Amino acid sequence: MNFSINSPILFALAGFIVLCVFLQSVYFLIMAYRRAKELNMDMTKVKGVIKGAAVFTVVPAISIVIAVITLSKDLGLPLPWLRLSVVGNLSYETIAASNAESAMGLVFGKVANLTAQQYATIALVMTISILVGIWLLPLVSKRLLSGVEKIEKRDKVWGDLLQNSLFIGMIAAFLGFVFCDFGLIFHGDTSGLIPVFVFFTSAAVMAVAGILLKVTKIRAITDYALPVSMIVGMAMAIPLTHWLG
Repeated sequence: MNFSINSPILFALAGFIVLCVFLQSVYFLIMAYRRAKELNMDMTKVKGVIKGAAVFTVVPAISIVIAVITLSKDLGLPLPWLRLSVVGNLSYETIAASNAESAMGLVFGKVANLTAQQYATIALVMTISILVGIWLLPLVSKRLLSGVEKIEKRDKVWGDLLQNSLFIGMIAAFLGFVFCDFGLIFHGDTSGLIPVFVFFTSAAVMAVAGILLKVTKIRAITDYALPVSMIVGMAMAIPLTHWLG
């Protein structure tokens, strides 16, 4: 029996887990609604919050669909669908999958067909790596947060500086992945410029969205900014790839 990254069995397994997560969300929604009634909250406002959350969840979800499509070329649909429906994001999943493929001598985005062993290895790397954050968070987050709060009480400026530094450090790790092949241009290979141009295109779209938000005060822009910047950036990658090879 030949292995397929889009096997019906994989769809069934992924669908079962996604269904469980969906039912869990519905359960907590119902419990929260009942609790709101018990507390005599204004149910008109509660219903408005539910409707607003439902509407503004759809648009950001476009970015998740884009991520699934991006990963589906190498990994098929079931695994990316499962990963991005439960836990994970495009930046992490892409890095984890590409690193696993690179270790096996494969090139991300240029894999014709994975074997069962390769598929299992990539799925294992992606899963184990993201589990680190799940078990590490309850162990260190309380101490880390208390430490930051102590610094903020002593000196708020240094507290803000520390938090901003931690955030910038995290962003810098992903920027390294964008610019890691930039040096190839010195060897006559311009393909390393593609992610750089895509990055700056997406950044420019986000900057324009920020300006529009500041000028128009339309809060809905914050929900559209991420998926629109991703779509424009990925669309720009097509002519760039044709131009730069």
